[in-house]
Amino acid sequence: MGRMTLITGGERRRRWSQEQRARVLAAIEEPGAVVAEVARAADVCTSLVYRWRREARAAATTNDVCGFAPVVVEAPMAALPAPSSTTNSESGVIVVDVRDARVRITADAPAAVIAATLKALRL
Repeated sequence: MGRMTLITGGERRRRWSQEQRARVLAAIEEPGAVVAEVARAADVCTSLVYRWRREARAAATTNDVCGFAPVVVEAPMAALPAPSSTTNSESGVIVVDVRDARVRITADAPAAVIAATLKALRL
């Protein structure tokens, strides 16, 4: 027989703190985690976990707060081989590699275009 939670008192719904929600959302992001198993362990309905995740993602995309991105330095700058297609016109170009996309932004591009491009890559 399954487990049952009895809620007594005037309030018929359970309240979850932000810390509890964050713990559950962190657990479902672990490699190999199954949402149904994590929800069952936390005694939360699976649909509620999906709702929390959807709300967290929506809040993250509407948040215009600047953040930091991790930087990985693979080799010293002097040790990097020069690209074969580099010409003088390539100086002043920012190259951004994201997943399966590569974007080149020239130094003379308008700030609004650069901001819109980087914001689109964030999604």
